[in-house]
Amino acid sequence: MSLMSEDADPSENRAAARAAAANHLTGSLPSRVTFNRSELNRILNLYGRMVADGEWRDYAIDFLKDRAVFSVFRRASEVPIYRIEKDPRLARKQGMYSVISATGLILRRGHELDRVLLAIDRKLALV
Repeated sequence: MSLMSEDADPSENRAAARAAAANHLTGSLPSRVTFNRSELNRILNLYGRMVADGEWRDYAIDFLKDRAVFSVFRRASEVPIYRIEKDPRLARKQGMYSVISATGLILRRGHELDRVLLAIDRKLALV
C-alpha cells in the first residue's frame, strides 16, 4: 500500500525535496563579496581616465567568496597589470582594500579606497 495518491508523479515529489534541500543549503553558504556602487563608481572613473590616456584597455571583475577583484589589463591577452582587491577579512587589520601589481607586489593597502587608489592614480602627480 502506497502513501501517495495514484495520480501523483513520484518524480515531482523528489524534485520538490531537492528544491527544499537546495534552499536550505544556500542559506548556510557565505555570500559573495562585491564592490558597492560608490566603490565601483570610483574604480570605473579611474579606469575611464586611464583608458582615455591610452594606458589601459580592458578589465575584469571577479566576485569571489572571500574577496572582490577588479583586474586591469593593458591588452586582453596579458596578465593583469593591476588588481584592486576588497577583502573584508582584513578590515580590522591592514585594511580591506589593496592594489597589487602584475608581479604580486602589494603597492598599497588601506582602509579607504580613495587613498589606496592613489598608488596608481596619476592625476594628482605634480610636474
